[in-house]
Amino acid sequence: MQSSTKILKIDAFKPKSPFFSENALKVLERRYLKKDNQEVIETPEMMFRRVSRHIAKAELNYGEKAPSKKMAEEMESIFYNMMTELKFLPNSPTLMNAGRSLGQLAACFVLPIEDSMEGIFETLKNAALIHKSGGGTGFSFSRLRPKNNKVGTTGGVASGPVSFMKIFNTATEQVKQGGTRRGANMAILQVDHPDIMEFIHSKRNNNDLNNFNISVGLTDTFMRALHQGGNYDLINPSNARKTGELKASEVYQTLVTQAWKNGDPGIVFLDRLNSDNPTPELGYIESTNPCGEQPLLPMESCNLGSINLAKFVSAKGSQPSIDYRALKPLVHNAVRFLDNTIDMSRYPLPEITKMVQGNRKIGLGVMGFADMLFQLKIPYNSERGVKVGEEVMRYINTQTREASLDLAQTRGVFKNFKQSIYHSGQKFRNATTTTIAPTGTLSIIADCSSGIEPLFALSFVKNVMDNDKLMTVNPYFEKTAKQRGFYSQQLMQKIAESGGLHDIPDIPADVREIFVTSHDISPQWHVRMQAAFQKHTANAVSKTVNLPRDASVDDVLKVYNLAHELNCKGVTIYRDGSKESQVLSVNKTTAKDGFLAAVKERPETLEGFTTRMATGMGNLYVTVTEYDGRPFEVFATIGKSGRSTTAKTEAIGRLVSLALRAGVDARTIADQLQGIGGEYPVFQEGGLVLSIPDAISRVLQKRYLKNDPIVKNGNSANQLQGATCPECQQTISFEEGCMTCHFCGYSKCA
Repeated sequence: MQSSTKILKIDAFKPKSPFFSENALKVLERRYLKKDNQEVIETPEMMFRRVSRHIAKAELNYGEKAPSKKMAEEMESIFYNMMTELKFLPNSPTLMNAGRSLGQLAACFVLPIEDSMEGIFETLKNAALIHKSGGGTGFSFSRLRPKNNKVGTTGGVASGPVSFMKIFNTATEQVKQGGTRRGANMAILQVDHPDIMEFIHSKRNNNDLNNFNISVGLTDTFMRALHQGGNYDLINPSNARKTGELKASEVYQTLVTQAWKNGDPGIVFLDRLNSDNPTPELGYIESTNPCGEQPLLPMESCNLGSINLAKFVSAKGSQPSIDYRALKPLVHNAVRFLDNTIDMSRYPLPEITKMVQGNRKIGLGVMGFADMLFQLKIPYNSERGVKVGEEVMRYINTQTREASLDLAQTRGVFKNFKQSIYHSGQKFRNATTTTIAPTGTLSIIADCSSGIEPLFALSFVKNVMDNDKLMTVNPYFEKTAKQRGFYSQQLMQKIAESGGLHDIPDIPADVREIFVTSHDISPQWHVRMQAAFQKHTANAVSKTVNLPRDASVDDVLKVYNLAHELNCKGVTIYRDGSKESQVLSVNKTTAKDGFLAAVKERPETLEGFTTRMATGMGNLYVTVTEYDGRPFEVFATIGKSGRSTTAKTEAIGRLVSLALRAGVDARTIADQLQGIGGEYPVFQEGGLVLSIPDAISRVLQKRYLKNDPIVKNGNSANQLQGATCPECQQTISFEEGCMTCHFCGYSKCA
């Protein structure tokens, strides 16, 4: 780009883009549009033109007699209109990289991990290249020999899969994806691996392996043992020998309990994935991409895109209906777009290029499904809602197969067709055609609901500059409220505070029934909706089953059982608040206004202990008194230091004491103090002590948290109301298998 190029700020093109919401424009500016020295030099229309022109160039590779420039121009126009009308959007790397030097257009990859030091670190290098290019990676660690297994070449012992997961996690943290996305991984361990129990607990602390989603790979053999109440064998992958056995119900209960605690691990039904493997002769599917919706062979990738279903509701006639006439050509053009993307993508490894071009897997999915139901006036959590989901996905899946058949007639079948399950039947261009993928930032751009998830809130308040509040209301609900005569700013504020309509009697019952949010919906309806879409999806479905904070372990168990019963390929749950490390963790009741109850009176005599710890400001003496075995007060003094430091040290102790006496637990206090930096950090036994607050945290941890140490929550904000986005500090939600921000587009899973 020449230096004379006009620099376009986001404000410059706002009037030219009336169909983009404020959030969409901010996300586009921050993550997608071309920049020169951090200045935006591209409008959204320019981005879509860049993408459509690049993808349409694949048309020049085909044609009955000669490459068709006219067809390329025609498809460029069609692709441009699909995207600018927000009816279809490809996965994020395509929007970011098409027509640019990086040129890597795929979002999801699976890499093999062989049981050797050379193989492990070769995969780590390849993963770094993929993350740098904008993709996420899935791994199966099931081939690695278990912990303490002998290593023949050295005479030593193996450290096991979980130890290498930690190395992969650390490496991922250092690699910035194309300057716009942070790396994300999926780790799967087969349930019969000897280290399965360590794996299940590997994310016990919320920030352990924070660049990984993890899932246990369940097999049919395990599920039979579970239903029969028996044991199953543990197999050492290095020699295929049995090393022991476990009771299936105990393993299952353990993973369910851990998922209840913080959402990890999920589960994947490996035999079910492989029953739909279109090319079984090429290998066994052992892993998925980071959010679980794309099962892939080792060294395989997939290009994804999503249709905005909210755009395909017809208001003609007495009742709104799905506009299948408009949907059909859109599906066919979207399949062509994704098939072209395979030719136009520059993959990071030659082995991946060979696999992708050999199978030509694509994954067309949907977003805006909840918005479609709002327009159809059908509750998400109803038989009619599930029926609509199954019906619309059946139609899309059928049309994608027809489109793939059409492309095969002019472009030929995929190269590995003879190794596929289709070799004696219909001739397809693509081994798979449908996937329900996460659409976090895409749905912000399209201003619609995410994937097949229900809406996370109908109305919410966004914090803007100078402590101002900006009210945002779902447009379909706002329209209904105004038509029915119950709209008011005060009511919308009340809805934002309550999170839904269930506690607001001012709203008509039929409206409350239709406009449900994720936490109004019982877990069984979440699973049933996932299963409805899975029936007609070639790959898998990204979906989170949301549970209320007071859900029990048994509730999670029922979700996992129902997912297996209804033939889902996997399932992820999230219990509200389970990934949060909240500022106030109160063991007594709070006052009516939500603030803490009165500080507990101090008994006349208390026992305690005193600990000395070296700090950069001198020796710190921390005295902790105890009441009923719990910390009650903290007195901190610093030796040989100035008055200012002495005063601050005393103040910290008094405030910690006040919090303890008010019912805040030691874990929460230690979490807040740990990691605070000072001017003079010092090394001592146990590691680096950063400051006086950090030292007090260590004292509390050593005494009260030695069996369950805390992990600092990075730069994520913590509130009583729940987790907030680390980038924009707005409320963050957990859906489509990942923490996602609906304001700025941040995603924990990239």
